[in-house]
Amino acid sequence: MFRRDGESWFVVDGHTQFWDGSPANQINRYGEGYVRCLHDFHRRLSPAEHRWSLAEFERYPEERLIHDLFETGYDDVAILQPADRPDWFVNGFDTTEQNGEVAERHPGRFVVNGRWDPRDGEAGLDRLEALHERWQLPGVMVCTAEWKGVSKGWRLSDPWACRYLEKCEELGIRNIHVQKGPAFYPMSRDAADVADVDDAATAFPGLRFVVEHVGLPRIEEFCWIATQEPNVYGGLAAALPFLHTRPRYFARILGELLYWIGEDRILFGSAYAIWHPKWLIERFAAFQIPEDMQGEYGLVTPEMKRKILGLNAARLYDLKVE
Repeated sequence: MFRRDGESWFVVDGHTQFWDGSPANQINRYGEGYVRCLHDFHRRLSPAEHRWSLAEFERYPEERLIHDLFETGYDDVAILQPADRPDWFVNGFDTTEQNGEVAERHPGRFVVNGRWDPRDGEAGLDRLEALHERWQLPGVMVCTAEWKGVSKGWRLSDPWACRYLEKCEELGIRNIHVQKGPAFYPMSRDAADVADVDDAATAFPGLRFVVEHVGLPRIEEFCWIATQEPNVYGGLAAALPFLHTRPRYFARILGELLYWIGEDRILFGSAYAIWHPKWLIERFAAFQIPEDMQGEYGLVTPEMKRKILGLNAARLYDLKVE
């Protein structure tokens, strides 16, 4: 638990992963390139003391995951978000099954989310149902820019995607995390466009759509969509690291989010292991909108920060806050 000014802040890390990007698990140059791209983001946006070598980054042990998230990283609960990437990795980059096993070894620490791809058709629906039966999934992570054979992406408004969203409603999986942000190599930038979130949120008002990376670099488009769709939320993963390298840019991102959608629909996420939650949480807790920007964006209060760091996600996931 994070403490500041004598108070304890409940932290829910809304975007964490436990991946295997090692050379032995890479199928092709795309798998290698994907890992190297993530590592480049890690290296460029992390403080020097939190940078890992490529070998450390490719595959880290479970002990380090636990240490970084809960012992030094302040997380009270971490949501494991799978990213299979089956076209690039032999055993998947980060699977629900692997995450579920980790969560079982550390009860109370993790929330296990699932994953689906509408291009898997009926077989994928059956797999989603089986995953839910096994892990009681409260949410899923989907990536519209993921490759599958000759297909280089899909849209939430596709007919088969609607079938999967209907299945989520049927199973009670209400939290739909959608990766919409930087198009990590070799993904297509166009496939990460946020426009299809609008269609899905309108069609499925009973689901909550958490747009990871707040659609960067399409922050304005995301804000316009989220303003008119009350079931759309912003996940700050990939935005928070700019606290270190571009604090004024981060101030603009956060200021726009607070202006358009408010403090109750913004969620903290470290995107671990791309970035370490320790420094992200410390810097966010100490952050303030620069004085010359406050006339437009106002101040970020401690209450806003507490909501963003944990209370908002706790509400979506029915987590008990001590």
